[in-house]
Amino acid sequence: MLPRSQGISFSKVARVACVVAIVLPFGSCLSSNLIKAAESQSHILCRDNISNVRRQELAGKLRKITGWSDLDFDPSGGLHGGHGSATGGSKTAREFLAGVMRGPAVVVLEDASKNPDVAFCRVNPARWTKDAEGKPAAYVVQIDFSDFEQVTGDERALEAFDVGWGLLHELDHVVNDSPDANSLGEAGECEDHINQMRSECNLPQRADYYFTPLPLTPDPVFITRLVRLGFEQEQTPPNKKKRYWLVWDANAVGGLDVQKQIASLR
Repeated sequence: MLPRSQGISFSKVARVACVVAIVLPFGSCLSSNLIKAAESQSHILCRDNISNVRRQELAGKLRKITGWSDLDFDPSGGLHGGHGSATGGSKTAREFLAGVMRGPAVVVLEDASKNPDVAFCRVNPARWTKDAEGKPAAYVVQIDFSDFEQVTGDERALEAFDVGWGLLHELDHVVNDSPDANSLGEAGECEDHINQMRSECNLPQRADYYFTPLPLTPDPVFITRLVRLGFEQEQTPPNKKKRYWLVWDANAVGGLDVQKQIASLR
């Protein structure tokens, strides 16, 4: 998801090429989860540091996006579901998420709440520190649940920008190696994919990848740095669009250091 001010990019090169920085201490607990995930055919799983409350929050958002009522995390942390008929939701999101859950790569979800280096979500290409031969490609998606609680704005835009959409954005980086936008006025290839899912859910689409400062008169008394992100939805008659806004304090949400793009799996 990674909305941030212009000038900070998250290119394919940065995602794939960085080989130093964040080293996450996945221990035997993760190995156990991976075995359970393989046995249950789930390739999206949670680290133990994601509480049951947060898991239910994330699963609930994904159920609403996909329309799958049986989507949930099992006791070992694996994401399962999508076996029954869907009620509403996005067909594209269902096909995409099913492909990731049963795909060749392993995606580990981590709670990174209050981490100043994570703005909403980010994905880190991961490396196995031992016995790597024969193991699947692996990625870690860090989720700052607390960042989403900092966002206010139009209700329709809030529905189109939550932890479920954030995860799908990062998964699209993994599956499609899709780049984000390079300049203002663009959503970027990754968000174009996610916007298709939003459209199928009858939600406004993200109009810009980068957030911009809220157009208020600066006041040195205030220490907040309010920013906004725009969403648009087609209206009747055609060629008319309604704009929705989200606002948050960039100081509270934090940002992304593109030099810290690697996680380790044990």
